[in-house]
Amino acid sequence: MKKTFFKIMCGLLLSGAAMSQETVYPAKEFKGRLYLKGATVHIGNGQVLENASILINNGKIEKIGKDVAPGDAKVIDITGKQVYPGLILSSSLLGLVEVNSVRATVDHTELGEINPSIRSVVAYNTDSKVTNTLKSNGILLANVVPQGGLISGSSSVVQLDAWNYEDAAYKMENGIHFRMPSLLNRSSSFFGAPSTQPPVDVVKRGLEQVEKAKSFFREAMAYANESKHAATNLKYEAVKGLFNKSQKLFIHCDIVKEMLVAVDFVKEFGMDVVIVGGSESYQIAPLLKTNNIAVIINQPHSLPTLPDDDVDQPYKTAAALQQAGVLFAINDEDGQTRGRNLPFNAGTAVAYGLTKEQALQAITLNAATILGVGDRTGSLEAGKDANIVVSEGDILDMRTSIITHAFIQGRQVDLTDKHKQLYERYKHKYEIN
Repeated sequence: MKKTFFKIMCGLLLSGAAMSQETVYPAKEFKGRLYLKGATVHIGNGQVLENASILINNGKIEKIGKDVAPGDAKVIDITGKQVYPGLILSSSLLGLVEVNSVRATVDHTELGEINPSIRSVVAYNTDSKVTNTLKSNGILLANVVPQGGLISGSSSVVQLDAWNYEDAAYKMENGIHFRMPSLLNRSSSFFGAPSTQPPVDVVKRGLEQVEKAKSFFREAMAYANESKHAATNLKYEAVKGLFNKSQKLFIHCDIVKEMLVAVDFVKEFGMDVVIVGGSESYQIAPLLKTNNIAVIINQPHSLPTLPDDDVDQPYKTAAALQQAGVLFAINDEDGQTRGRNLPFNAGTAVAYGLTKEQALQAITLNAATILGVGDRTGSLEAGKDANIVVSEGDILDMRTSIITHAFIQGRQVDLTDKHKQLYERYKHKYEIN
C-alpha cells in the first residue's frame, strides 16, 4: 500500500512539473543583429510608421523605418502586425505578493512608520506565477513598490524576464514612497448605527503625521548638506537622492486637500514629486503643471472618490490631465487583475477623450519618464533598449490584442504562462481541437 501511494504521489509530482511554469526559463542574452520585418510600428511618442521594420543590434534599437535593410541580421517576419514599446506598470506589488490570503506569500510591509531604507527590490520574487501573465499582455517592466507606514521605503523598476532580483533590476531605488495620511473626516456611523467610540479628528491627526514626515525630511536635508558625518544614518542616507533629484518622492494620495500638501513638499524641499492615485487631480491640473508634479492614475476602472463627482469621472481624468499638459501615466492597481488590464485601462481612456497614441504613451513613454528610465525605454527609438511587443491587433482592445512576440533588451522572451498551460490542459481533457 505504501509503495502504491508513493508511486501515485511521484506520478502526480512529475505530471505537475511537466505542466508547471518552472519550465519557462528566462531568455538568454542575444548577441548579434535581429530584424523585425514589415509591420505597423507605434513609436510611443505619438508617431506611427506604416510598413516599417526595426533593426536591433546587441539588444539596442539601431534603426527603424521603411527603408531599413536587414543585412546579415536574423529576420522575423511580422508583416501585418502591430508593434509597440513594452508596456510599463507604474506602481505594483508584483513579486511582493503571490496570494493575498496566504500570509507566507506576502512581503510588502515592514513594522514602523518611517522606513526609507527599506528596499522593495530585495524581496522581489522573479518566480511569481503572475509575472508571465503580464508578459502575455505586453507588460515588460514594472515599478515594484513597498507598502505600509508613513514613509514606506524605496521602489525599483524591474524587467520581467530574470532569474533573480539582481538580473531583474532595471533601475534601483528610483524613488521613495510617502503614504499621505487621510485629510478627510468621514461619518463614524456604520450602516446608520451610531459609533460607540469617541470621535477622532482625522484631519488634525493627519496633519500631525504630515508634520512628522516633514520634520524627518528637514533633518535628512541637513544631513545631506553636511560635508562630513559624525555617524552614518541609514534612513537619511536612503533619501539623499531626493535632494539632488536622482530620486523622486512618490506621494500616495487622492483628494485635493492631500495633493495641496504634496505641492507644499515641492515648494519647501524642491523635490521631484509624483502623485500616485490622484483621482481628483483633474481639479487642480494647472497647479500640478505649474509645479511640475506628475501623476500616476492608479485605477481608472473605479468609482469616484467623492459622492459629488461624476460617476464616469475616473474615466475622464486622463483626458483632463492631457489637456492641461500634466505628465501622467495610467496604471492598473486592481488586486484581482494584478496589472493585466493595464492596456485596457488605457483603452478606456480613449473612449473618454484621449487619442489611441496618447493613451499608449501613458503606459509607455510617460511611465518611463516618470520612473526615471525614459532615456532607456518607453519608445521605439534608435539607441534605446529593444523592449518591444508585437500584437496581431490593437493592444488597447481586449478583443483584438493577441501578443505573439515580446523582446526585453533584444531577448525574445517565452510567452508561456499558467493560464495558457491550464487552457491547453483542459482542451486536452475534453478533446477540444
